[in-house]
Amino acid sequence: MVIMQDYGVSVSFYKAPYLVDIDVVHGKRILELEDISGNGNSWLNADVLSFNTGHWWDYMESKGSYYHDIDRLVALEKGLRTWANWVDKNIDRSKTRVFFQSISPTHYNPSEWSVGAASTTTKNCYGETTPMSGTAYPGAYPDQMRVVDAVIRDMSSPAYLLDITMLSELRKDGHPSIYSGDLSPQQKANPDRSADCSHWCLPGLPDTWNQLFYYALFY
Repeated sequence: MVIMQDYGVSVSFYKAPYLVDIDVVHGKRILELEDISGNGNSWLNADVLSFNTGHWWDYMESKGSYYHDIDRLVALEKGLRTWANWVDKNIDRSKTRVFFQSISPTHYNPSEWSVGAASTTTKNCYGETTPMSGTAYPGAYPDQMRVVDAVIRDMSSPAYLLDITMLSELRKDGHPSIYSGDLSPQQKANPDRSADCSHWCLPGLPDTWNQLFYYALFY
């Protein structure tokens, strides 16, 4: 928690990558797809809540059954609906503003930004140094975002959607593994093994997300 005493403001980061609770059963982490009370207790009484999630993997529990692997979109929707129901039931929207930042896209396949093109030099965003031009991304709209859109639309009091997905799709140059000094060129170009195409840690794009959030808060 960061406390800014001069302004009477505190900011907390609460790490719950899947939003729903996680239990440990027989030494394995289990996502409780219908339970969020453990995490939710830490979110009560805030003036502003900003959530995000999107890239899912783990063992999962649903309605008393344990699954080593189920369809990620099915699991994502179950977890998001648990979150949405919790927000609708527990958050007084006259006192607390609720935001949800949309899915940050991956750039594993160059055909996403150059439809039909075959690349002989890279399998992912390695080697890409400039953003896409224009305002439309030629690749497919992320399936995760269709789930997010549907869940938020069904909330009795929908969260404010900070939609950073499309503008981030255009930034095929913004992933950190491209610039890592720890990986060889062969490793950087291999998203299945080494390269990181799901995170955004470079200056520029995350700053834009923050600027949009600031605008939504105060304008």
